[in-house]
Amino acid sequence: MKKKYFWIVFLIFDWVTASTSWVCFNFFRKTYIEEYPFEINQKLVLSTILLSIFWLFIYAAMGQYKSVYKKYRIKEITQTLSQSFLGIILIFFAFLLDDQINSYQDYYNLILALIVLHTTLTFIPRIIITTNIVRKVHNGFIGFNTLIIGSRNKAKETLLEIQNLKKSSGYFFKGYISTNGGPDMMLDTGLKKLGDYEALKNVIQSNGIEEVIIATEPKEHEKINNIINDVADLNVSIKVIADMYNILTGSVKMSSIFGALLISVNPEILSPWEKITKRIVDVLLSILAILILLPVFILLSFLIKTGSKGPIIFKQKRIGLYGNPFWIFKFRSMITEAEKDGPQLSSQNDPRITAIGKFMRKTRLDETPQFFNVIKGDMAIVGPRPEREYYIEKIVAKAPHYKHVLKVKPGITSWGQIKFGYAENVDEMVARLKFDLLYVENMSLSLDVKILFYTAIIMIKGDGK
Repeated sequence: MKKKYFWIVFLIFDWVTASTSWVCFNFFRKTYIEEYPFEINQKLVLSTILLSIFWLFIYAAMGQYKSVYKKYRIKEITQTLSQSFLGIILIFFAFLLDDQINSYQDYYNLILALIVLHTTLTFIPRIIITTNIVRKVHNGFIGFNTLIIGSRNKAKETLLEIQNLKKSSGYFFKGYISTNGGPDMMLDTGLKKLGDYEALKNVIQSNGIEEVIIATEPKEHEKINNIINDVADLNVSIKVIADMYNILTGSVKMSSIFGALLISVNPEILSPWEKITKRIVDVLLSILAILILLPVFILLSFLIKTGSKGPIIFKQKRIGLYGNPFWIFKFRSMITEAEKDGPQLSSQNDPRITAIGKFMRKTRLDETPQFFNVIKGDMAIVGPRPEREYYIEKIVAKAPHYKHVLKVKPGITSWGQIKFGYAENVDEMVARLKFDLLYVENMSLSLDVKILFYTAIIMIKGDGK
């Protein structure tokens, strides 16, 4: 089975063990607590199906099915315990609290039985599968396509250190790219040069690279930053070799005793349950917003159509998550040939903006069709504003770290948007960028709520720029 589908194996076993543990628990519940004959009836079958779905949702929300080939046994133990504890507490209050009991001791017996049955049955297949994965990784049968980027000597030193580990760390080295040119000093290692640094993006995509290890001299901080910026918009895991400063300041977090000293540059911004919650909330709020704003949509459509020639909805290609393009939808706020001479940013008193367009921009109503983009999955409600490729190239020329905002879905509203509004030039785009970067590095559901709150105030007061 391909790596990206192997999570299904965990899901199937979790479904089976969740169903089995619930049936066994009900046997104990009926026979020993309620002292009734145990029988498989329609109620038991329905509750087993519903509880199994509930458990799979809990597991998915807590990241059980993410990066299954990077699991390790200690993590599996802690995950199983935490997931079981959370789920059992919820089940107790939802299904068991109103049981007919003889004494409160029966409650303790019920909880204990459910904990033992569910945790044990869930843990056994998980630990067997995870142990098998870990063994295959350590033996070099499973791994991740890896590229080393850096200076020749340091790249060679890092490669030899990893290759000489007692157990494999799961790096399948496809080759390297040198950052300082010169003769090929990696030939004796068997690692081939995959191209020049200028072709970095193509090398990563054409070789299916999953992991990038940056191996430069510790003092070359600017070079490290440049490499990180250049690969930030690609869906790869980035690691940097650690020096003594990193170790002493606590930057190096080890998950394996046998692993090399590497710092993960792009850890998960949101936990799996936060990602799922954010997506569910985005979809529900978007559907609700569309239903509530439907009369407004009809009125705006009429005013746009009668106010100037052209379509009601304006669509434009923007760059989204990991640099993937998508079509963004807006209510048209400008005349139809606004960019006949090429891409142009709008200004506050732009003559191309229609009368109704000025009102929509101040109240942000021109952005509301993007709720359909959210439902499609191209955007989130809160996230960095998506830009056109034409302007991204200009921004990156001045601020290479722009690519970091492409690690998350773009949004209808953002921290930068409520601070700056519509940018009138590239310099304002760059100034707005620092707030979008701050959002990316500090993403949380509570921050989303704050941004939505201030966006609502701007819409109500009509202070949009």
